[in-house]
Amino acid sequence: MDKPQNKARGQNHQPQLAYRTERFLESGDARTLRILSEYLLPQSRLRRAGVQNTVVFFGSARILPREEAQTRLHELEHRSDDGKLAASAAELKAARTALQMSRYYEEARELARLVTEWSQSLKNGTHFLVVCSGGGPGIMEAANRGAFEAGGISIGFNIKLPSEQRPNPYITPELSLLFRYFFMRKLWFAQPCKALIVFPGGFGTMDEMWEFLTLTQTRKLGHRATILLYGSKYWRSIINFRGMLDTGTITEEDLKLVRFADTPHEAFGILKKNLIHELGLRGPQRRLFV
Repeated sequence: MDKPQNKARGQNHQPQLAYRTERFLESGDARTLRILSEYLLPQSRLRRAGVQNTVVFFGSARILPREEAQTRLHELEHRSDDGKLAASAAELKAARTALQMSRYYEEARELARLVTEWSQSLKNGTHFLVVCSGGGPGIMEAANRGAFEAGGISIGFNIKLPSEQRPNPYITPELSLLFRYFFMRKLWFAQPCKALIVFPGGFGTMDEMWEFLTLTQTRKLGHRATILLYGSKYWRSIINFRGMLDTGTITEEDLKLVRFADTPHEAFGILKKNLIHELGLRGPQRRLFV
């Protein structure tokens, strides 16, 4: 009796192209490709949209719009009227603090509107100066919202986190990008940035702010960028810049890297003056991407 023929191994297997093999792309071996993709895709999107320069807004994701903060406080104050357990002193204190902090949401929104309207009035192109945020809620949403309400485009560089952070609804859809790597997201915050406005925030805001200050101090940014801390009372209570100077850990020149502002119009005045000087608006612009 003849022996049965063994089928060749993999005879019916159809191999995939390497760049379409998801398991490989998610592996450690393909990390370099993922990093490169997070450089090339934003570059392509920004080029296609004609974005030349950005004004970056940093700040807490937890700061609420004024209307939402007012509603939350009102609900807590009247919770017992609905037959529910009355709000605790701690809950009421947190809600009142949230309402006080909501001014920063509204002021970031107004400042982004002013920047966008001014950019649209320039003869250097509609997208000469574009508002950019981290793409999430809070101050990030306020910045994108102000640009949207001014009729302009805006950028959202979101980050993939264990607790999912959804992009806010005011980002221009084709400029809504999601990053896996913090360092690639930071690169794209910095590379086209000509001004940074830092509103009150927590660990993430501090991390991003110090990165910008270090890059500017060491002249690694490749260009000058105005760094503006919004809310002088908050920042001076959180960071003792003068103490750093007195102990010799920074210099007078380092201290000049930071400016403070307390109203949207004050902040806009500083930004406008510096940007006109730094960008030379009457002359031709250098290419952003090389």
